[in-house]
Amino acid sequence: MNARSLALQTMSIARVPGVAIVLVVLCATFGLTSPGFATPANIANILTQSTILLLLALPMTVIIMTEGLDLSMGAVLTFASIVFAVTVLTTGSPVLAFLAALTVGFCFGLWNGVLIAVLDIPPFITTLGTLGIAQGLSLLVTDGQSVVGIPHSIQSIYSGTVAGIPLPVIIAALAYCGTHTLLYHTRFGTYVFALGGNREALKVAGISVRGLLIGTYVFGGLMAARLNSAHPTAGIGMEFDAIAAVAVGGTSFERGNGWLLGTLLGVIAVGVLRNGLNLLAVQSSAQVACIGALVIIALFIDGLRAEP
Repeated sequence: MNARSLALQTMSIARVPGVAIVLVVLCATFGLTSPGFATPANIANILTQSTILLLLALPMTVIIMTEGLDLSMGAVLTFASIVFAVTVLTTGSPVLAFLAALTVGFCFGLWNGVLIAVLDIPPFITTLGTLGIAQGLSLLVTDGQSVVGIPHSIQSIYSGTVAGIPLPVIIAALAYCGTHTLLYHTRFGTYVFALGGNREALKVAGISVRGLLIGTYVFGGLMAARLNSAHPTAGIGMEFDAIAAVAVGGTSFERGNGWLLGTLLGVIAVGVLRNGLNLLAVQSSAQVACIGALVIIALFIDGLRAEP
């Protein structure tokens, strides 16, 4: 092999994101160590389980691109789910319940956005406080117990299929396409890139930076507002997985650099890791440590690729 061919191969490898390399290694490792990992049923299970995380990771990508952060998404998801369940049991109307859950997400997103954009409170502090509020409300409303009696027709949404494709996967695909369009094909998306990369230019152009920031957090709140599980702690900690997936996927916490496809790969990598560890009967506490290691390894690989 001559020097030119070696250089071309090196350049090709350099273009491969670290998360893609890690994902291949994870699939190969679990495929060899767990006989049930590579079965069609388990692959469908991984995709279905990853949909909830993707619906958090998509708005998390947009928020992180503005040099922000939202630690409250998991708690807001939990409270919205509880409000949905309580409303549908009280009124018998799934439509009203869905609107109530959306209202919860909107209000929490607006609350975060106003505190961050208008009062200039750091995103970490703001959303950490919101996490506590949402979690406390969930425990208060339910008295620490699961909400039971949700109609089977609503629960079946997460087990239904369309043309053999799990319905949650279809919903997640539509959400990805919608977010991709919002981020890459609208003025709002262009401004989001500028928020993290050149905020002063937006101010000079007369664009409302505060309004854009509020909009990103409202978007995050609305995406978190859906039925997941009517248990007061069901979504707690999911924001960690979402942030991990975004970071592993190559979105930078500064300069407005974001890659939505990378987020999708990051979500799948986290889903594969959790699924494989579950098959190997690894404790949940150790799984959190493994996800942390996944982030470090993927970013380490990206760092190596970035070296001249």
